[in-house]
Amino acid sequence: MKVLLAEDDVYLGELIVHLLKKKGVEHVDWVQEGEDAYDYALASFYDVIILDWMLPNGDGVSVCQRLRKHGYHGAILMLTAKDAVQDRVEGLEAGADDYLVKPFEIDELMARLKALSRRTFAPIQEEIVRWGAFEVNRTSHTLLKDGEQIILTPREFQLLDLLLQNRGRVLTRDIILDRIWGYDADVSMKTIDATVKLLRKKIGDEQQQLIKTVRGVGYTIEK
Repeated sequence: MKVLLAEDDVYLGELIVHLLKKKGVEHVDWVQEGEDAYDYALASFYDVIILDWMLPNGDGVSVCQRLRKHGYHGAILMLTAKDAVQDRVEGLEAGADDYLVKPFEIDELMARLKALSRRTFAPIQEEIVRWGAFEVNRTSHTLLKDGEQIILTPREFQLLDLLLQNRGRVLTRDIILDRIWGYDADVSMKTIDATVKLLRKKIGDEQQQLIKTVRGVGYTIEK
């Protein structure tokens, strides 16, 4: 199971991540702001997103509404200290699939996550993605340009594929680091920039017309 946790309380966030991993959840990403939750959710697929109601830089309800408006179909579980019926209705109407009131037992959270994950299916990705003169094969991890193969390293291919999956969106360096190397990896932001530079050179994008730099933020491929 792959879970995204959005919780701004550091103690509670660390505790939930620890307990989920202890219960066998293999992959848990934890963010502390609403905007980060939104970016992470759209940059990758999660079996379940756990959204705290009260978050800085975008509360859980508004993040949930934005994700649904954008077409996000994954499962969303709202966490909140509010237990009034109207609050529950507001969360569900925003697009949440389930609702859990604090404080809660980890076993109840796990039961709800399992139930939601059984109802959630990862989106089917295209095996062949065409991008201008390029053809990306996600099965064989190969790249063709005008029918000629371009040899990429695994990291370069992952980077290109990640950008193509999120065409039209700016991916921050933090998201790129997490998705390709892993957030705990001993990799500097310069490594990401160097990988982009090498990828550009191989695909003939020295003028940065294909992979665009958003200064101080990250990279994007336009639609």
